[in-house]
Amino acid sequence: MSRLAEVKVSDASMDTMRYACRVVEMKKEYVLKSETVRALRGVTFDVPEGDYVAIMGPSGSGKSTLLNMLGCLDKPTSGSLFLGKDDVAKMDDDQLASIRSQRIGFVFQAYNLIQQLTVVENIQVPLFYQGRPLSKEQQTRSLDLAKMVGLGQRLDHRPTQLSGGQQQRVAIARSLVNDPYFILADEPTGNLDSRTTEEILQLFEKLNNEGRTIILVTHEDEVSKRAKRVIRLKDGLLQWDRLNTQEVRDAAAKYAIENMPVEV
Repeated sequence: MSRLAEVKVSDASMDTMRYACRVVEMKKEYVLKSETVRALRGVTFDVPEGDYVAIMGPSGSGKSTLLNMLGCLDKPTSGSLFLGKDDVAKMDDDQLASIRSQRIGFVFQAYNLIQQLTVVENIQVPLFYQGRPLSKEQQTRSLDLAKMVGLGQRLDHRPTQLSGGQQQRVAIARSLVNDPYFILADEPTGNLDSRTTEEILQLFEKLNNEGRTIILVTHEDEVSKRAKRVIRLKDGLLQWDRLNTQEVRDAAAKYAIENMPVEV
């Protein structure tokens, strides 16, 4: 078979599978004080559209490095990262900035809201980065997203007027405003109490059930059990990639609800 034929077969396969992203033999090396640190040693996995993946790993496993790669905040030393059909590992910094603002929805542990902006304005931040005036459709979408996450009565509130859970809801709405390829959530429940954690996880599950692709980085086993799939890293390598059965997911949700502190 010719090289061209091989490429055509590969492209046809990708069209059938419809991946949100694909990581192929990704390696990342840093030089620190004349010593080479191999943070990622050749990691490969796929995330089909509509998947819900939890990424785990101990300190030094390469989890944070992988997060930076997936978020197009850094480029691998070698290997590929496909978002749709585009290998972003080969893009320059300006192209990566465009990818971040248009194709990836970020949710952070510390929320990363702008204190001077209202709920709606914070949701619109990724649109501002595109350097174009907001269309009427985009303004309507921002309002609809605020209502979707339960903040329809707090549109003009600023972050200091919101609870931690409400701020994270703003962050989730913000992550959706550009209709991204996937939501990339970095320890999204790390600053939240048990009850609010459950509310956020239920929101993620609702979004995933609606077809949203979610990649969630966490160190909490009970959070990872709520995902459809768990990828674990160790020493810069993929240690395992496992599916969570629906029974496991349901049991984790039941345990969280039954062991929730009683409100005083």
